[in-house]
Amino acid sequence: MRHVSVLVVGAGPVGLTAAAELRRRGVDVRIVDRLKARLPFAKAVGIQPRTLEIWDLMGCVRPALDVAEPLLGQLAYVDGVEQARIRLALPSEVPYGFAALPQYETERILEDFLGGFGTRIERGAELVSFGQDTDGVTARLSWNQGEGRISEEEVRCGYLIGCDGAHSTVRKGLGIGFEGGAFPDAYMLGDVQVDWDLPAGYTLRSMHRGPDGTIDDTLVAVPLPGHGRYRMSMNVPPELTPSAAEADGVAHGLEGGRAPTLADLQTVLDRLSPQPVTASHLRWSSVFRISHRLADRYGEGRVFVAGDAAHIHPPTGAQGMNTGIQDAYNLAWKLALAVEGGAHAGLLASYDAERRPVGEEVVGRTVRHAAEGVQADTADPETLMLREAQLLVTYRGSPIVGEPDPSAGTDGGPQSGDRAPDCGGLAGDLALYPLRLYDLLRGRGHVLLLYGDGASATALHRLAYAAGLLSRGRVESCAVLADGGAPIGGTGLPVYRDARGEFAKQYAVRVPTAFLVRPDGYLGARFTTLSEGPLADRLAAVFRL
Repeated sequence: MRHVSVLVVGAGPVGLTAAAELRRRGVDVRIVDRLKARLPFAKAVGIQPRTLEIWDLMGCVRPALDVAEPLLGQLAYVDGVEQARIRLALPSEVPYGFAALPQYETERILEDFLGGFGTRIERGAELVSFGQDTDGVTARLSWNQGEGRISEEEVRCGYLIGCDGAHSTVRKGLGIGFEGGAFPDAYMLGDVQVDWDLPAGYTLRSMHRGPDGTIDDTLVAVPLPGHGRYRMSMNVPPELTPSAAEADGVAHGLEGGRAPTLADLQTVLDRLSPQPVTASHLRWSSVFRISHRLADRYGEGRVFVAGDAAHIHPPTGAQGMNTGIQDAYNLAWKLALAVEGGAHAGLLASYDAERRPVGEEVVGRTVRHAAEGVQADTADPETLMLREAQLLVTYRGSPIVGEPDPSAGTDGGPQSGDRAPDCGGLAGDLALYPLRLYDLLRGRGHVLLLYGDGASATALHRLAYAAGLLSRGRVESCAVLADGGAPIGGTGLPVYRDARGEFAKQYAVRVPTAFLVRPDGYLGARFTTLSEGPLADRLAAVFRL
């Protein structure tokens, strides 16, 4: 029997994120997938700015930036008449925009990154069953050897992560409820090239109103890398409508049976395209159905679910895969700490406490948007855009983050549980160019980020020393110095100047302040009492001290 610290089931973007982040943190991992090869389908194509931030922190964003297509906005038409044009604009401090990338490219990038740690996907392996005890999990894998030959293997692992999709064997094996429903309509997808001259980088949403004024026909076209290439989504004709439900009752995902032809797609384009167009070079097509369901818990004991295994919903706003990637990233750093024996007893339980409310919100919001349209959302445009970019996800109230810091006042600075925003204009002694905050955080674990001036140098240095001592070296520290203040020298603490005042503005700091930044780029604590007591309390919620 082979032993491994973590077994990841499913090698889509979510499973690959979990495996790559665990390997990056030195954890022994196996990742298996029942498919013999990566599917060449442009299924999930929207990449949110928050996902790009995560890839930046992991160290694998560059290949995605090289090949992704920028998404600049959306063109909306009703009965052939253009409506208000939506531009995907974000505040200047956000480092990345919206992008489109075929799912198989996302998987290739993450697989290559994982391979850099010496780990490859083990394909043709399907999880048959598993059982857990207080010391670990025993999983049974079935291997497809080809030509009808099947072999079985028993694996002993410390932890098991189910990233195995809407019909998850792991979720079913845990007996986790997956309540929700299905949308009555089916749709068809197609990856094609078109010859229209619509603005590049804009998604098209073209709709037709029926006699009663309601929308009865819709075409959505998302630009993909390549000239004139789009992933089309549209209503399915009756002859292609699937009839049989899945055996487990979860009607979600790509269907078997006859795939739509180029002629099927062209028929819809002839009805709904805002200008005459010819589609060509069909790369793939399929019929798919949509359900909305949420797991009643995201794990039990040493076994967890993430991504579609935990939540499924309409693809409105490209929230699904991106939410799943954040699930995996949240779980991976906690599991890494647990594997090395440094985690507080309640740390792994915080995965469900933090991520399930996010899944619940995303399912509810995408169902509303699918039924009523994004334009029916009552949020102001800036809030709506930041939320769609997944930059407003917060873990406030989590059992492992601190209480709000009253010193932030009403200036909008991030609180404990919020995403740590990026900023620019940081100056060091050796780098003769401005740095971003994410340059300081990239590739690290917990970071104690200290803001102050020369007058607070002694307190900052003592707190940094205490953080390293209490965490047994698991927390690194660096300081951001208010520009114009007396320098901090001779402490051995990395120091950067807030040369443009961007840090002070983004973090709403007026007095010396400490921020405990978690490995996933969220604030575990914010406090202005620069003494060991508050810091020790926060570290004790995460680490086994």
